[in-house]
Amino acid sequence: MSVITNIEDLRILAQKRVPRMFYDYADSGSWTESTYRANNSDFADMKFRQRVAVNMENRTLATTMVGQAVSMPVALAPTGMAGMQHADGEILAAKAAEKFGVPFTLSTMSICSIEDVAAHTSKPFWFQVYVMKDRDFINRLIDRAKAANCSALVLTLDLQILGQRHKDLKNGLSAPPKLTIPNILNMMSKPRWSMGMLGTQRRTFGNIVGHASNVSDMSSLSSWTSQQFDLALSWKDVEWIKQRWGGKLIIKGIMDAEDAHLAVESGADALIVSNHGGRQLDGALSSIRALPAIVDAVGKQIEIHMDGGIRSGQDVIKAIALGAKGVYIGRPFLYGLGAMGEAGVTKCLDIIRNELDLTMAFCGLTDVNKVDKQILIPGTY
Repeated sequence: MSVITNIEDLRILAQKRVPRMFYDYADSGSWTESTYRANNSDFADMKFRQRVAVNMENRTLATTMVGQAVSMPVALAPTGMAGMQHADGEILAAKAAEKFGVPFTLSTMSICSIEDVAAHTSKPFWFQVYVMKDRDFINRLIDRAKAANCSALVLTLDLQILGQRHKDLKNGLSAPPKLTIPNILNMMSKPRWSMGMLGTQRRTFGNIVGHASNVSDMSSLSSWTSQQFDLALSWKDVEWIKQRWGGKLIIKGIMDAEDAHLAVESGADALIVSNHGGRQLDGALSSIRALPAIVDAVGKQIEIHMDGGIRSGQDVIKAIALGAKGVYIGRPFLYGLGAMGEAGVTKCLDIIRNELDLTMAFCGLTDVNKVDKQILIPGTY
């Protein structure tokens, strides 16, 4: 593909280069995938007010997220197994984000460890954690994140149980992956990916294997994870995490105004309106449709972020117009990573920045901090 102009181009290239089971893991939702599709399609219904004869000089996308300066209101979302989209994937994505001036969020379920990413970057990144039954493990994770100088903790609340993802079941995706004959043949058809994975030692879950009790290798990981997600999770646990961490806390997975009020009461610094990319409750609202009610409910009390369905800079500015202080991209940067490694992540960010900048100008604004509903046509959002 000689000219890459949008995120869809990166997706097509990633699909060609990444083994099916890992590509499908990133590019799928739960059950019928209706929420997964709505996350993206609901953006398309929203229309802009185009303005003319306004001064478009000196435009800026610079802003802050939880007090941290960012070059545009976009962060890389925590995504499990990014290191299976491309060898050393989390390290490469973190390096691209650092150079670009946007936050990178490392998942607990990453292939590269907290220490791996810290050793290859020079600025603080963010770390995502779940509440698991093994509180000693969570304590150690938090201490490791502090030692790595992570500047914010993202607490995911919508994964107490796992949504049924049909593609993963059909592909035999597990920990470790099932090496069926179809999967082996498919991996063999992806030589760039295979050579990359042969050239790295990072092929396991670096934050867990060797750190969690009784998890010494991949064979013992599956049983551990199936037992660890805490069905009894409550807001008291969130308050404990906040106190134990002591720094900036962002709560991920808020889709209801009542939960948003509870997030405020927990002492969190920000919340993310998110349905886990349509990978948990199929039939839930899209994130962009859920956003306005949550902004109305708590927007003056807590910083609000959003993820789900972002595929362009135009999607970013629509979310900002509806009250989000920043957004997270997961699949777009994974497409870039699978397509071209670090250069692909950089290309993804370049595409989004360019689309965001041009759209803001066409709407008659020069500062992303002044974007609001006035750029949208009433009745389309």
